[in-house]
Amino acid sequence: MKSCIACGMPLNDPKEIGVEITDGLVCKYCAAADGKVKSCEEVFEGGVQFFMGAVADADRNLAEKLVRKNMNRLPYWQKNRGVCLDGAEASDQEFNDAMSKL
Repeated sequence: MKSCIACGMPLNDPKEIGVEITDGLVCKYCAAADGKVKSCEEVFEGGVQFFMGAVADADRNLAEKLVRKNMNRLPYWQKNRGVCLDGAEASDQEFNDAMSKL
């Protein structure tokens, strides 16, 4: 299955693809107008907003920890670190619980 290199979103529908770069596919939510990947901070904030809306019991603190866990595991962000990825991450249990609610 194809997924966004910046957020991990599954790309089952070609309409969800924003751009393809050397590193791989980028979803329409993580693609900048200039055809590049949005900044780490922009992708991070988008992920926080997503989790706060998609996971019923996710407050901002939990959403930030979930996004850090998710983004830190993606090779793209391992090569393109941003300070927003420093800090507490969700535990495996918290992450799995949140993902099961999507």
